[in-house]
Amino acid sequence: MNKSILNGLVAITVLVALSSCNNKTKKEQTSDSETTAISIDHLSGTTDITLNPENVVILHYGALDTYRELGLQSHIKGIPASNTPEYLSDFTKEKSIADVGTVKEANLEKVNATNPDLIIIGGRMAAKYDEMSKVAPTINFDIDTKNYWESFKHNQQIIGKLYKVEEKVEQVLKDMEERITEIKEKASGSEKKALIILTNEGRMSAYGKGSRFGIIHDVFGIHPADSNIEVSTHGHPVSNEFIKELNPDILFVIDRGAAIKRETVGSKQFANPLIEKTNAYKNNKIIFLNPELWYLSGGGLQSFKMMLDEIESAIN
Repeated sequence: MNKSILNGLVAITVLVALSSCNNKTKKEQTSDSETTAISIDHLSGTTDITLNPENVVILHYGALDTYRELGLQSHIKGIPASNTPEYLSDFTKEKSIADVGTVKEANLEKVNATNPDLIIIGGRMAAKYDEMSKVAPTINFDIDTKNYWESFKHNQQIIGKLYKVEEKVEQVLKDMEERITEIKEKASGSEKKALIILTNEGRMSAYGKGSRFGIIHDVFGIHPADSNIEVSTHGHPVSNEFIKELNPDILFVIDRGAAIKRETVGSKQFANPLIEKTNAYKNNKIIFLNPELWYLSGGGLQSFKMMLDEIESAIN
């Protein structure tokens, strides 16, 4: 064979071999990147999760709206469809998303059927954390109300790390912090004090700093009408007489009945001679907050923005 032709064939063979090795290396690198796991700290412990989890079951409405806000909804394969807040109702119409139970009780058979790479739960299902972790890596997206803002940011940053959208998350959080600062400046410059009430079919419970609704005081800086309300999951039972004596300038009301589609008491509960003597009533500052946001949801990027809107409107 002609020597020059032979040399050419050898060169081509070497190039093909090198190209094959390079392609193999790139594939291995890609594969390694896709299977990299990171350790995530959350309220129920520490969980190792592979980056970019493809199939996700979300049992926390706040996490659900964070996924949508970040454009990650294609990863959602299962949700608790009953009592879904109106602003998330479009998810219940998606045929590709299974109804896997409620925020308190998941249907494990249906969860398993989605072949999940990640399960996200909230405080209402915290007791089932170990059980859910046997199905797939599980994280608790609930908020530490004693340190609300830092806990909230941490949860959003978890999702950012998992899908490598950290910059997008940080920009959203930065914008939120700017709005929070504006609200706090207005609140600190005012002497108005607020009381937070949860109504439940005629009964009333008050919540203060550090509570599930304490974000109003702790993050937004609105002065509490009573600084001595003990932190309790179900609040501190109160009466019309209590509210009259406390005389809040602003009364924030969250109607549980409206949130869970039961009896709605509404403004008629506060149309009585005792409440009418308060500054809140006289100044038209009995504020009915969106119960779906504050009672059912919250803790997500979209729901937090909506909460900001409500509080801004209340103090203006």
